[in-house]
Order: sequence, then structure tokens, then C-alpha cells
Amino acid sequence: MVTAELKKIPEAGDIVIVTVKEITGHGAYVSLDEYGNMTGFLHISEIATGWIRNIERYVKPKQKAVLKVIRVDKKRAEVDLSLKQVSGEERKSKLIEVKRNEKATAFMEMVKVKANLSDNEIDEMEDKILQKYDSVYDFFETVAKKGIDSIRNLEFSLEVTKAIDDESNKIKVPHVEIRDILEISSRDPQGIEVIKNILSPLEANKTNVQVTINYIGAPKYRVTVQAENFKQAEKTMNGIMEKAKSSIEKFHGGFNFSRESSRKSH
Repeated sequence: MVTAELKKIPEAGDIVIVTVKEITGHGAYVSLDEYGNMTGFLHISEIATGWIRNIERYVKPKQKAVLKVIRVDKKRAEVDLSLKQVSGEERKSKLIEVKRNEKATAFMEMVKVKANLSDNEIDEMEDKILQKYDSVYDFFETVAKKGIDSIRNLEFSLEVTKAIDDESNKIKVPHVEIRDILEISSRDPQGIEVIKNILSPLEANKTNVQVTINYIGAPKYRVTVQAENFKQAEKTMNGIMEKAKSSIEKFHGGFNFSRESSRKSH
């Protein structure tokens, strides 16, 4: 399976996951998990800044670590690594990448079982996925966010599509929610209908954004926007308020709004 396939040899600058094999007086020998457990060396000078009294304070045998490749001798298959040159953001990104790959492998294994696929069929399926997506996890995440129709063009069988949909539902898609209190009024004899006709079209339930408008008590309404991020949510909310304002002004009505709350959740 592609998701579990090991790379041949790293490049200088790559961030890698290793398992510490042996501690010596000069550093630590490690095996590179993603490269067939080939051996690399972490010199004591690349473990931390300053004098190091005890290497095992930083790395221990059998421990997993995130390191940076600083030199590669491809002819000898020798790899020198660094711990101190790995930034906090690089470490975090690598751990997220590893976790996503592990989940993708598990998802594909379940698809294989549920759709009764052979090893060759699952390999062909992954090849097709990777022609359109950066990773297998990105593929499942797209389905989680946009729905199963977003991958219909790949023309998988009904059984495979159903299994993909089931596994994608295991991904919790993070979203944000913002709420505004909208005060809108009209002196028109048909004021209630005017306001209803203004607000009804503003509600939406799209793939990435959901808008709901609830009546609180004249003249107040709660407008709730759920989206993948705050930028998208704010853009949607601003559009709603602009449309409501311009529409009610045509009827010489009143308009005002204020923020009630904003939060991030799953």
C-alpha cells in the first residue's frame, strides 16, 4: 500500500521520525522509521546548544524523536542528523503528518475489508487517489468536508464509495461559529412580511458554510454562521449584514447589529 510505502533515502533539510538505537559518548545511533530503518547518526554537538553532561537527558534508547537531516552521503548511505536545528513548528508539523498517514493507512485497510478488495486493487485505488491529491489523508479529508459527491469523478464502485464515505465520517472537521444579533424593523404595513422576505434568502446550508437566522423577539434576530475558519465566517457574516441593510433601507426601515459570540469547535 502506498500509505505504508517507505522512501529510499532522505535529502538534506528533511524532517524525519527516528527510533533511538544506541547511545555513545559522541552521540546516538538512530534508525530512520520512514526509510527502511536505515541507520543515521546524531552527533552530540547537534543535540542541544552548550555543553551536554548526559545525552540521555535529551534522547534515550527506543525513544522516538523528530530530527532534521543535515548531511547525506548517498554512496555510503550515511545520514547525519540534528535535534537542535528542529524548530517547534517543524516538530509539530511532522508529528501531524505522521498521525495523518497512520489514519489514512487505517482508513484504506477498512475500505479494503468492507469492499472486499485485493492488495492489487487497493494499490490501484491509492495510485488513482494520489494522481489528484497530495496524500491519501487529504482525499479522505476532502470527502469529510465536501461530501462523497466531491470524489464521484474518480468513478469508484458503489461498495468502495460507501466504504470511503463511512471512513471519512470518522474525521472530525474543525469549524468556527460566530453569532450576531441583528435588529431590523420596518414601518411598512406589511413589515413582518418585508422582513421575512429579506431574511429568508440569507439562510444557507452550503458545503463549507451554514447560516441560520432565529427570531428572538421584535426587532431582534440571531444570525449564526458556521464555517471552516474565522476569515470565511466573517466574510459570510459581513455579506449577510450588507444585504440586510441595503434591503431594509429601501423600505426606510431600521437596522443595527452587534456581535454576540464567537468560538472554535469540532
